Amino acid sequence: MGVFAGRTALVTGASRGIGRGIAERLGRDGARVAVHYGSNGAAAKETVAAIESAGGSAFAIGVELGRPGDAEALWEEFDRHADGLDILVNNAGIGSTRPIGEIGDEEYDRVFAVNVKAPFFIVRQGIGRLRDGGRVINVSSGLARTAVMPDNMAYAMTKGALDVFSRDLSKVLGPRGITVNSVAPGIIDTDNTYGLLHGTAGGWEQAAAISALGRVGETADVADVVAFLASDAGRWVTGSWVDATGGSLT
Repeated sequence: MGVFAGRTALVTGASRGIGRGIAERLGRDGARVAVHYGSNGAAAKETVAAIESAGGSAFAIGVELGRPGDAEALWEEFDRHADGLDILVNNAGIGSTRPIGEIGDEEYDRVFAVNVKAPFFIVRQGIGRLRDGGRVINVSSGLARTAVMPDNMAYAMTKGALDVFSRDLSKVLGPRGITVNSVAPGIIDTDNTYGLLHGTAGGWEQAAAISALGRVGETADVADVVAFLASDAGRWVTGSWVDATGGSLT
């Protein structure tokens, strides 16, 4: 049996990229996974199918985040399939923003609504569903700790806010044995970074050179870190910012 057998996990933004990698890893290790998606239902069904084909169990939840009532709608859908939660991974987010000289009020408000407000209220309204001894893992970014891409400032600001949320929430939920951590990826090969890695001359080589390990990250690299924190082996790690950039900040 897998290390997460008998546990239920919810991964937001799990239809593709890092979220899909996390969902598949948790499912492979025995968790029943709620695969959240914002708009791409077909991709979410592919994630569910991949988990099931590997012998796991999963179901899809379609709710657009960053809108009024999003957290309520998400939990309403979740409650149709499960009666409690053990692992919550807040992964869904807008991955880039325009530079400070170009970004407007609407774009700024939108990225904070999706990247910060949605996770906050998903947790706030999900606390009663989260079982004692559970896990909350927020997917941050290496950009929260480095100014290597200042044009992506507003996005980086949202991840900084998410890290404060993880830190303080760990004190709130700690008495129940629930750990809360942020995991910060660096440059990962996903469709979100396709233009940077594959659409720019020398982009792949430049990205690989940033890492101390000399390669571009894969979704599995982040999923394995999340799986550790979600497991009993990660029980003594909480309130932490976990660098999963492959040494890109060294």
